[in-house]
Amino acid sequence: MSDRSRPLVLSAPRPRTLELILAPGALARLRAENEVIEVEPEEIAALAPDILGRVRYLIGQPALSLQTLEAMVSLRCIFNVEGNLLDNMPYEHLFGRGVHVVTTSQVFAEPVAEIGLALALDLARGITDADLAFREGRELWGAEGNGSARLLSGADIGFIGFGDLGKALNRLLAGFRARAKAFDPWLPPSVLRESGVEPATLDEVLSGSDVVFVVASVTSENQGFLDAGSFARMRQGAALILLSRAGVVDFPDLIDAVRSGHIVAASDVFPEEPLALDHPVRRLPGFLRSAHRAGALDIAFKRMGDMVLEDMALMDRGLPPMRCKRAERETVSRMRSKPVERN
Repeated sequence: MSDRSRPLVLSAPRPRTLELILAPGALARLRAENEVIEVEPEEIAALAPDILGRVRYLIGQPALSLQTLEAMVSLRCIFNVEGNLLDNMPYEHLFGRGVHVVTTSQVFAEPVAEIGLALALDLARGITDADLAFREGRELWGAEGNGSARLLSGADIGFIGFGDLGKALNRLLAGFRARAKAFDPWLPPSVLRESGVEPATLDEVLSGSDVVFVVASVTSENQGFLDAGSFARMRQGAALILLSRAGVVDFPDLIDAVRSGHIVAASDVFPEEPLALDHPVRRLPGFLRSAHRAGALDIAFKRMGDMVLEDMALMDRGLPPMRCKRAERETVSRMRSKPVERN
């Protein structure tokens, strides 16, 4: 039997699970303080009207119809625990009712930034290639092994996008005395300057950087906007590091730019995941590969759950959510990220 004295939490976090995002103690607290019903996302619409009407919080990012949301008359907040805000529900209806839609995506900024820095250092110093050569007895000693090496210290760094991930990366790069510039049409110049980066056009970032970090979300306006012309404007030998979503890049054009020797590149994300075994990027010299693992750390997932519980506690007291990032009315419907299919 249900316990109507406690708030009803509907949990449909696929591809996450409650056990993934909540440490045992936190999960026990969630269950002790709330009535928790766990369902698959596609089962929500078929729930009894009595259940839908009592849902206070929804954990997950399921596709929701207007009809289903209209039945959820007690709903206060949808906690997106995937990381991508998906264009899969009538946000205007939610905003009109004052229902919060929030995301825990910022938990990934720090771990992704760290692997981004590692990829930049690897491309600058050829660490992976040198290790593979050593294993095969082809190593070059001393200066011979540094023919294409460069310093990250004092380099010109460019950011395409400057959200949570860009800011986290810029903090890590502070010790390298890098000269940083950023292109982000969604941010005013003063916000960029306050973060220690110089506002710049896309062309200035591409043509004036030794390392370009692509950390922009995929939107209805920028899908595939980094193409052959973009890569041609980059400095000879510059590095492009893709950390956000593959959808912002024309991947065949990126492969061609690396294959030509004009630039080097690294990516943690790809157009299809998992990638086909015969995909040409797998064996492409000058391209450093990571299997969408930059943010998938247990500590990040557990921070995600902690944020959800903290914001639930605030809202139970009649206060707004503070730990998770709120979806914005003007921009959420522009998001075009693909759903994550694995943890």
